[in-house]
Amino acid sequence: MGKIKSTYVCSECGFESPKWYGKCPSCGEWNTLNEELPKAEFKGNFASSLGAVDQVLALEDISDETDERLVTGIDEFDRVLGGGIVKGSLVLLSGDPGIGKSTILLQICQNLGKIGEKILYVSGEESANQIKLRAIRLGVTTNRLFILPQTDLGTIIECIIKEKPDMVIIDSIQTMVYEQVSSSAGSITQVRECTNVFMHTAKGLGIPIFVVGHVNKDGAIAGPKVLEHIVDTVLYFEGERNYSYRILRGVKNRFGSTNEIGVFEMTADGLKAVLNPSLMMISGRPKNTSGTCVACVMEGTRPILAEVQGLVCATGFGTPRRMSTGFDYNRMSMLLAVLEKRAGYFFNNMDAYVNVIGGLKLDEPAADLTVALALVSSLKDKAVDDNTIAFGEVGLAGEIRAVNNCELRIAEANRLGFNRCIIPFHNYKSISSSYKATIDIIPVRNIREAFSALVEE
Repeated sequence: MGKIKSTYVCSECGFESPKWYGKCPSCGEWNTLNEELPKAEFKGNFASSLGAVDQVLALEDISDETDERLVTGIDEFDRVLGGGIVKGSLVLLSGDPGIGKSTILLQICQNLGKIGEKILYVSGEESANQIKLRAIRLGVTTNRLFILPQTDLGTIIECIIKEKPDMVIIDSIQTMVYEQVSSSAGSITQVRECTNVFMHTAKGLGIPIFVVGHVNKDGAIAGPKVLEHIVDTVLYFEGERNYSYRILRGVKNRFGSTNEIGVFEMTADGLKAVLNPSLMMISGRPKNTSGTCVACVMEGTRPILAEVQGLVCATGFGTPRRMSTGFDYNRMSMLLAVLEKRAGYFFNNMDAYVNVIGGLKLDEPAADLTVALALVSSLKDKAVDDNTIAFGEVGLAGEIRAVNNCELRIAEANRLGFNRCIIPFHNYKSISSSYKATIDIIPVRNIREAFSALVEE
């Protein structure tokens, strides 16, 4: 019999090759291909012990009754999940180290324990004593939380089948070891196979399982993107460790919207839900200062106001410097080119900086007009009115394109005390008269009209 050859798998993208490369041919990263020994034959079948359904069913014979979701008691978390935890779902929770993944999961355990739910917390990184100390700090006192410090996959599955908990937490998937796989813990093969087994466990027993995943230096889930294809829901914790605010974003959700976000504040007692994120984002805003403007972006069904700051100053180098935080750098460069070509504001010998306050990332094109106004305001050293917000997509011809949910944005601005709103002209005719009576709405067709409405020459 010929020798069974091993394969080499990229730890960043999952690319497999029969030979080693210094640079991954798929993602271009260096020294990321690790040797994976051939997988041994499985000695057992977990699916058979979980009662997995292996028969073909007609669509009309399948029941359309939906089980009631488990409400975690944290409104912002339930919003991102789509209303609560679906039974039998596999949820991946990822984020930077120390951002609050384990913290919020323990708080969920406390809330579910109060209503009699049984939770099994599987820890591969911390001892039971360490989890106890953190639980005391967070005020977690439920007697329905059970700790299992274990990394062996077979032992964990046996415990789940025996205990039959209402929810399982795996912290973290990179520490789990499937003895039938010859590679080390945290490798692509181990992470993929362990996640597959947990997926069959969740579906077979109808138990929701939360899997904690680490992230690499680029912010992607450590191990691979293959985890995102296996699980039902992918949640990312975003935010800088120097800020007290955290944003929970749903990247994938088979049971709800992927556009919702939850905003939390890290305190000494754990994560607290921020029910009014708009007020949080614009608190402490400087008054009568150039280079600042307020945007209104949609995060799912929720409008959020965010302060955008721009700074333009003379460059000391031959090539002007550009820097953007919280806003796409390439889109910022495009806006600067449009401002020069279509509006006559020249930045070719000026350094330009854009910053979104509060750690929020503005991915929606509706923030284009706000960023442009902040940059021009700083360039001309003329302050934008403190009670004015602006939103609209800027095209390459300098036109202001229409955006969706215009009335929701206007209502949020009016609720927080803003009395002027610069909107795209094509949105104006679809706005009801009740909104026009409560706030001064200024429709604009292009960036020249927007600047003439806000920044007087």
